[in-house]
Amino acid sequence: MADLYTLVEQSVAGLDVEVVDVERAGKGLLRVTIDREGGVRIEDCEAVSRQLSRVFEVENLDYARLEVGSPGTDRPLRKERDFLRFAGERVEIKLRAPLNGRKVYAGVLRTAADLAGDDTPAPEAAVPVFGLELEETKGEVQVLTFTLDEIERAKLDPVLDFKGKKR
Repeated sequence: MADLYTLVEQSVAGLDVEVVDVERAGKGLLRVTIDREGGVRIEDCEAVSRQLSRVFEVENLDYARLEVGSPGTDRPLRKERDFLRFAGERVEIKLRAPLNGRKVYAGVLRTAADLAGDDTPAPEAAVPVFGLELEETKGEVQVLTFTLDEIERAKLDPVLDFKGKKR
């Protein structure tokens, strides 16, 4: 599967999109999830689909259907660049090991530079550290710090308002 992910990533490198996930599903479905700054457009999905169809034919890759789409509002965060890109956004993380009896936390994602505060540059760390600013409890803001190795999964967790206009 890692080879397939690499093949897809290399094949769409010139299309100004980022490969988020490549998944083989039942009945021969090959699902490719892409993202880009400003959001994925239908034209992006079409271009990636055309490009991959040609590459897969040349590579003689066996699949019945190819599905190319966007990650949606709850986009998974996997790589360090994802965490840097979405700093300041609301996210949900699940830790590999419980902390204070919990594994799942939600809050605003912060980088090491954000955590350092002021204009003081964050110290260079061999392992990047991120923070999660948790909801205020009793007027205090709590920050949970973590490394990417401590995370089992992470995703964007936006607050969506479906109420619309009041009449």
